[in-house]
Amino acid sequence: MAETLANELLKVLVKKMTDEAFKRVARAHGIYNELKELKKTLSRIQDLLQDASQKEVTHKSVKEWLNALQHLAYDIDDVLDDVATEDMHRELTLQEPAASTSMVRKLIPSCCTNFSLTHRLSPKLDRINRELENLEKRKTDLGLFKIDEKPRNTSRRSETSLPERDVVGREVEKEQLLKKLLGDDGSSQDNFSVLPIVGMGGVGKTTLARLLYNDTKVHDHFEPKAWVCVSDDFDIFKITNAILQDVTKENNKFEDLNQLQKALTEQLKEKRFLLVVDDVWSENYGDWENLVRPFLSCAPGSRIIMTTRKGQLLKQIGFHNVDRLKSLSSEDALRLLAVNALGVDNFDSHTTLKPQGEGIVKKCGCLPLALKAIGRLLRTKTDREDWDEVLNSEIWDVEIGNATESGKDVENSDKIIPALRISYRELSADLKQLFAYCSLFPKDFLFDKEELVSLWMAEGFLNPSKSPERLGREYFEILLSRSFFQHAPNDESLFIMHDLMNDLATFVAGEFFLRFDNHMKTKTEALAKYRHMSFTREEYAGYQKFEAFKGAKSLRTFLAVSLNVGWGYYHLSSKILDDLLPELTLLRVLSLSHFKISEVPDSIGSLKHLRYLNLSRTNIKELPENVGNLYNLQTLIVSSCWNLTQLPKSFLNLRRLRHFDIRDTRLEKLPLGIGELESLQTLTKIIIEGDDGFAINELKGLTNLHGEVSIEGLHKVQSAKHAREANLSLKKITGLELQWVDVFDGSRMDTLEEEVLNELKPNSDTLKTLSVVSYGGTQISNWVGDRSFHELVNVSIRGCKKSTSLPPFGLLPSLKRLQIKGMDEVKIIGLELTGNDVNAFRSLEVLRFEAMSGWQGWSTINDGSAAVFPCLKELSIINCPQLINVSLQALPSLKVLEIHRCGDGVLRSLVQGSHMRCGEEL
Repeated sequence: MAETLANELLKVLVKKMTDEAFKRVARAHGIYNELKELKKTLSRIQDLLQDASQKEVTHKSVKEWLNALQHLAYDIDDVLDDVATEDMHRELTLQEPAASTSMVRKLIPSCCTNFSLTHRLSPKLDRINRELENLEKRKTDLGLFKIDEKPRNTSRRSETSLPERDVVGREVEKEQLLKKLLGDDGSSQDNFSVLPIVGMGGVGKTTLARLLYNDTKVHDHFEPKAWVCVSDDFDIFKITNAILQDVTKENNKFEDLNQLQKALTEQLKEKRFLLVVDDVWSENYGDWENLVRPFLSCAPGSRIIMTTRKGQLLKQIGFHNVDRLKSLSSEDALRLLAVNALGVDNFDSHTTLKPQGEGIVKKCGCLPLALKAIGRLLRTKTDREDWDEVLNSEIWDVEIGNATESGKDVENSDKIIPALRISYRELSADLKQLFAYCSLFPKDFLFDKEELVSLWMAEGFLNPSKSPERLGREYFEILLSRSFFQHAPNDESLFIMHDLMNDLATFVAGEFFLRFDNHMKTKTEALAKYRHMSFTREEYAGYQKFEAFKGAKSLRTFLAVSLNVGWGYYHLSSKILDDLLPELTLLRVLSLSHFKISEVPDSIGSLKHLRYLNLSRTNIKELPENVGNLYNLQTLIVSSCWNLTQLPKSFLNLRRLRHFDIRDTRLEKLPLGIGELESLQTLTKIIIEGDDGFAINELKGLTNLHGEVSIEGLHKVQSAKHAREANLSLKKITGLELQWVDVFDGSRMDTLEEEVLNELKPNSDTLKTLSVVSYGGTQISNWVGDRSFHELVNVSIRGCKKSTSLPPFGLLPSLKRLQIKGMDEVKIIGLELTGNDVNAFRSLEVLRFEAMSGWQGWSTINDGSAAVFPCLKELSIINCPQLINVSLQALPSLKVLEIHRCGDGVLRSLVQGSHMRCGEEL
């Protein structure tokens, strides 16, 4: 599949060299003629790529030719980036005042001052031109010709990220397992028993488990429920921690397994729980015994659903005759193909395609994952010719070699991999390289869409002619809709890749993408060819492990990844920072998050190609001044760097910075002039200062600001006019925290603060979460509860000690969680909370009042009718000592009622208002 990577990069290179501004720069540096010849040769080679893409599948020599071309394309891109970066440096130097020019020159990396750009690049261009011409001469020997590319159907109208349709088939299996799940089978002496789902990869084990997990009867029968994906790394601490987090919805830190298991034991004590352990590979019975110790405290009837490809562990548990989940029947398989390809569950209206469909079903081995992938590939194709092309593809018969990874056989690879490879082959060239990039991540990795898009952008995979982030999201949605990604089972905001899709990504990645943990014994000279490398974090990463990469001068990606890193820290040898990284001068992506690094070396400034730098959750106190040399930097992440207190003065040189994440740092001020960085889209924390610092009206220059934003120091805003000029309503902010100082003395101007809050109304079409903290006004602005905020799901009002009433939160149609805390002046909560709407709080699930020292009464009853909380599941009233009178007529969905340190009679009133049993904590 090397054609994909080469073709896409060649398009970008030709476009860069055609740009008039770039031509002017090339002429200025005396390399225009070399680049002109290069462009001509590239254009001629581009004409051969359509033919090469068809022949590389069966001709090894063509694949090697394409790999060589891809390596040259990378080299050309590095040269062009050198030229563009030098031009940015020249512009910045010319813009500097004379007094500071000498300081700027001191910060220039030595690589830019030793000799002229022309002398450095001319020999490289000569070598590249020679090798490129040699490749072109080989076209006759390889039998490559210029052929017209068959136009692809590029319509995206049918693509969607909505959840997949109902599962086809499995009705019998589901009913059989439901009986075992809900009944008393007496198969275990313990209070819990194991329900195994065993089968080959892609047969639908996880899908069936998900069907059971989300079944209404199961939902009502078990409390709590948890889902954990295990895979080949059976780390008891990580698995137990994941289960506890899913049960408590909290992320607490534990020092050892003993403390962790005690906490889980307490959570499960005398409760009938359901746990899904998905994708178990371990066959060590001792590990299993240690894992299930906390479950011994649960109530009888608890269940553990285990999905696995292997049966050895189950035999040790006591299952000697396990039924394996079979492929779908031919009829159900044909229905599944129809659903995904045609949008209906049969071929009645497409009878001419039915023979091809039956043939595809047979070649897919009736495996659901393969059928879904092929079906979604065919979704926009109703011509018989297109279906014939898929059915008769030579890929079904091509051997893929040793289909193993980490010592695990890729089961059924002769059936599942060809089907997925056909689906992959039909992707556009740009989508193919995005998918191949995902080979850098281990199996069961949880993908964050926005983070992955930032990485794709940093690698230059997203066309800069439009918003690269928007394009990246569109591409991700296409891959999701075609089953290359799936929603994570217990977190819809994250995504996973099926193991067999991960195998496919690793296969097509070839000699450009390396997951280093799989190739620890690879020799130095072999490592030199790779352009992108990832490695799994471990407790201590020594220099010896990475020393071989000193020769990998062309490496673009140095990416640390992990499964379930949580809050842990990892150690990284200082020699990696001091000796290895300075040698990797072509890096575009550098991620060292979660490592216990206290200092960033000055050599970071020499990585002039860097686009993405992630130092989150490290111990750094500052960034070196020459970070300002990273002119190409697009993403800088220093979130949860608790010791970080200042940023370099050169920060404003980062003109291309688009995403700057400084959540949970000790930064007390922003760099002067940061509002002039017009490309900035993400600025997670905004710190308002006094006369000489950052003023809120500087936000008007950040027209593309979006995502989550916390604005601190709002008590320092000097006028409502400045707040209005921030133009928050024009920015696509999804999460907003407005924070004043937590000191209520004579210096606060409540009228001004009310005016400021009025002017800070955000975009009602995009806002999903809102927090107002330590606000000093007596009235909270009406926009806070305005029904136009139809996407708002989470609201928190904390420490607003002077406010005397609450906004009409009941009018928010999508509100699911509401927290009210520390509003000392609120005495009575009445109909103002509901907005006098009989359909108030129609989506609210969690309501929490806390530390309301003056609160005396709560009533939503009006003229014999009541505002019903139809979906409220959890109600907490904590530390409200004066609260006595509560009049609520109906709480039909309440499951958890938590009351601490409140007046007498509150519990009685609330229990009478609920229409089902509650698990009270008193």
